[in-house]
Amino acid sequence: MGYTKKTLQELNLIDNFLSNAIASNKELNEPFYRLLLSVLLDKNIKEIRVLAQQMIPAATPELRGIRMDVEITEYDEETVTNVYDLEPHLKDGLHLPRHNRYYQAKIDGRYVRRGVKDFSTIPNLYVITITNYDVFGKDYMMYTVRNRCEEIPELDYDDGLQFIYFYTKGQKGGSQAIKNMLTYIQNSDSKNAVDDATRMMDSYVMKVKNLPEVEAGYMTLGDWIDGIEEDLREDITKEVTERVTEEVTERVTEEVTERVTEEVTERVTEEVTERVRRQAQEQEIKTVIEMLQEYHESKDKALIKIRARFPECADKAEEFVEKYWQESLI
Repeated sequence: MGYTKKTLQELNLIDNFLSNAIASNKELNEPFYRLLLSVLLDKNIKEIRVLAQQMIPAATPELRGIRMDVEITEYDEETVTNVYDLEPHLKDGLHLPRHNRYYQAKIDGRYVRRGVKDFSTIPNLYVITITNYDVFGKDYMMYTVRNRCEEIPELDYDDGLQFIYFYTKGQKGGSQAIKNMLTYIQNSDSKNAVDDATRMMDSYVMKVKNLPEVEAGYMTLGDWIDGIEEDLREDITKEVTERVTEEVTERVTEEVTERVTEEVTERVTEEVTERVRRQAQEQEIKTVIEMLQEYHESKDKALIKIRARFPECADKAEEFVEKYWQESLI
């Protein structure tokens, strides 16, 4: 299989593929997510329904729809009482508070029927974000955000909405049970199954990882990603080359007049060609570095792979990795 960034057995619960594989398994998804929510939210979870990759289309073509990674609806006597939107995020830069505000609006819109007058029937909504980076930079394992009245902070403003951000490496707040669960989500290895809840989670994870259909799906995903990477590299290299060539050609045209001799023209052309080649190659190296990081390669492994793929640039490989490695994605 060409997809060697991570094997299926190396995937963690914070990785979208594994999370969605569990959410898509009708035998395991309900007990798995009932257990996960009961620990993270420290509450009893009743009957639930789990759906993976739920799409909510935009109202009009020029607007944006959303895709919920895992949607969990909780019922009490066949009435939806709570909705949980569970979103693992490995990549920073989305401005998650505003991103989640938009998701909340789209999700709530599905539960408000035309002509409704009693808005108290709208279910509670928990928008749950799990990240391996600290969204707010305060080192808390969880940040719970609710609307409140600024003038009277103790006023009970019950709109049924909560945004909860879990940071898998956080040290403050929460409980030991939550900390154990977040550690297991970050690194879903049996050695991190240290209490009853995480040991049960580990049994679910091991079962899903060993399903033939999950392994086949992961291999197919890997082949697809490899093809996308190759096409992307070719497209970027071509685009950069054309753009740089146009810019350089225009510059040369302005500088080189009819009085320039044939010898000077040939020398300038060679310099331009070499400059275009170097810039296009650096752009390709930058793209490869970003892709390696996206698929969780370490910085040291990325350096080795850049040297192997671009031997003519081996002496500058470390410089390129330092230049284009995005620390915020770690």
